Amino acid sequence: MMLSSYLSPSRHGVFYFRWPLPALEGHPRRTVRFSLRTRCPDRAGDLARHLASCGRLIQENKTLAGLRQDEIREKVQAYFKAQLDQYMNWLDRRGLSKNALVDVREEMLDHETYVDMETAHPQWLPVARFKRKMEISDADWNASQPRATIELRKGRRDMLRRVLEAAERLEHYSYTDTPATASTPPAPALPTSSPLGAAVDDFIAEYSRQWAVKTIGQNQAYLNILIEYFGSDRLLGTITKQDANAVKKVLQALPASRNTKPKLKAMPLMEVIKEPGHRKIAPKTINSHIQMFKSFFDWAERHGYAPHTLFDKMKVAKAKNSDTERKPFTPEQAHLIFAELTDNATGLVRKDSHKWGMLLGMFTGARLNEICQLDIADVQQDGETWFLNITDEGDDNKSVKSQAGRRKVPLHSALIQLGFLDFVASRKATKRLFPEYSYSANGGYGRNLGRWCNESFLPKLGIKQPGLVFHSLRHTVVTRLGQASVPEPIIQCIVGHARSGVTQEVYLREGYALAQLKKAIDQFDV
Repeated sequence: MMLSSYLSPSRHGVFYFRWPLPALEGHPRRTVRFSLRTRCPDRAGDLARHLASCGRLIQENKTLAGLRQDEIREKVQAYFKAQLDQYMNWLDRRGLSKNALVDVREEMLDHETYVDMETAHPQWLPVARFKRKMEISDADWNASQPRATIELRKGRRDMLRRVLEAAERLEHYSYTDTPATASTPPAPALPTSSPLGAAVDDFIAEYSRQWAVKTIGQNQAYLNILIEYFGSDRLLGTITKQDANAVKKVLQALPASRNTKPKLKAMPLMEVIKEPGHRKIAPKTINSHIQMFKSFFDWAERHGYAPHTLFDKMKVAKAKNSDTERKPFTPEQAHLIFAELTDNATGLVRKDSHKWGMLLGMFTGARLNEICQLDIADVQQDGETWFLNITDEGDDNKSVKSQAGRRKVPLHSALIQLGFLDFVASRKATKRLFPEYSYSANGGYGRNLGRWCNESFLPKLGIKQPGLVFHSLRHTVVTRLGQASVPEPIIQCIVGHARSGVTQEVYLREGYALAQLKKAIDQFDV
């Protein structure tokens, strides 16, 4: 018998059903595939025909997917009502120039044309912001086309019409008698400013070109605290120092596990800070939030989004001798780690990727993710000097923390003597040096090595303490090189820290020669 095109047998003879999902704009077409739990062709054919008929019914009946028409109109009205209030506020305080009024009229006419065409083209529409503000998923938005786009365009058109009507009324004076009304004091004028949500979007868009992907996500999460606390439409000019202090108190009460525990993740900000029994975020994390808030308000003030800056000198004091502060390994601890990695006397090191990942951290001071994302091609030779070319090139998931993170780090003589180049040669069949380490959106490529080091290797060696983690290898390199009288700018070049000062930033912009860096790194001794 001829099988349905939606059926495919596995190598064990079990039949699977495949069904194509609707294509989303900008994304490849996907399918769902699941087992029918039968090896009988007749039974599989009956099931496939039934499932296919259900799928076609859903595809053809558009009323089964997407938002209801009344839901769309309700959301459009709420969204543009908030925008209209902002426009009216601006109009009362500043008025609109003739050029601005011309632009408004032209845009209104353009929207009218598109409405008549009944097209879902998103030209001049704030689609992304509307979906985010009104909490509409991509799936619901796509399933509601073209109705959703047309209604959004109508809402924008009619909101602009109201703005024009109000602006035109301001062009004339009326001297007709009006009924006397009780006098009310004028509302205090609001300072010129922009809505918080729109300003954050522009801030992220401007700086995302120079931030790493992970940094973009982290900074967006920090600023989302402001948006969650104040609301996206809160004008920046109405946020005071007292408000900033209230945000600081919220941060101090924020659970450290809010983004990892499903229960806390689902709770609103002002409820989650009241949830008992959870460890709070560390002072260092609080200060990271406050520094980002200050950077945002500094930028907003410079660019005319806000009339003032906030969060200056508001960081919290760090606990003295904090147990969580990262620190270098002592010479005795470093020697124990080195001996176990090279001799493996107790059998703790079972994988070459663990051994060489740790040794690279110990003898280069490179960051965890910089090591684990290395390609074979990143191990290079210049003359007699072998080095690691630490870069974000070659893989969309590779990243460096900053511009200074792109660098060449000579291989320590100990790595050569231990056989690192032989290890590299043994992996020529793969593109990546450590293909065992898969990419994670949260931890990059270094998540697995970091967990093995911090949760297995160091504890079993008996040297795990608060503040001692994989990153302590980097602290150890910096500390030992400094103690060996290696100049600080050379240490900064090796570990990828930004150098400061006119001499370093202008005259030595290209950095130091590999021979100089090689001589310096070889002064590190376990």
